[in-house]
Amino acid sequence: MSKIAVVPGSFDPLTNGHLDIIKRAARVFDEVNVVVMNNSAKNSLFTAEERIELIRVVTASIPNVKVEASAGLMIDYAKSIGATAVVRGLRAVTDFEYEMQITSMNRVLDESIETFFIMTNNQYSFLSSSIVKEVAKYGGAISELVPKQVEEALKKKFEA
Repeated sequence: MSKIAVVPGSFDPLTNGHLDIIKRAARVFDEVNVVVMNNSAKNSLFTAEERIELIRVVTASIPNVKVEASAGLMIDYAKSIGATAVVRGLRAVTDFEYEMQITSMNRVLDESIETFFIMTNNQYSFLSSSIVKEVAKYGGAISELVPKQVEEALKKKFEA
């Protein structure tokens, strides 16, 4: 039986921190499904389709990574693909409290799906999609923060 994991997020946009977590999860699990979730509390810069395509391009060299979208509960998506795990990245202690709440709720919904936390690489501990968008909006250097394809997509968004 293969071990299937879900790496959920809004990925608006995908950062090098996200990519680090995806790559590390891909070394541990047989299949990693990166799922673009629609977060109604966030105003997205990129459409779900644009985010999916960017992630697919960036992760094309990782054979056990799939990319999809889901509009419902992440735990329902995980069950629908036979996932046994959810992988979440942690940047700092402040992330832990929020992630613990989500994990606890997911355990109420389905206790058979485990959550694994991966501490982000120290060089990305400050990084968030919101920070990247803010810097890109004003023409700041983001090449160290996001994959090249994402940098180009951000430049196009803010030129328009």
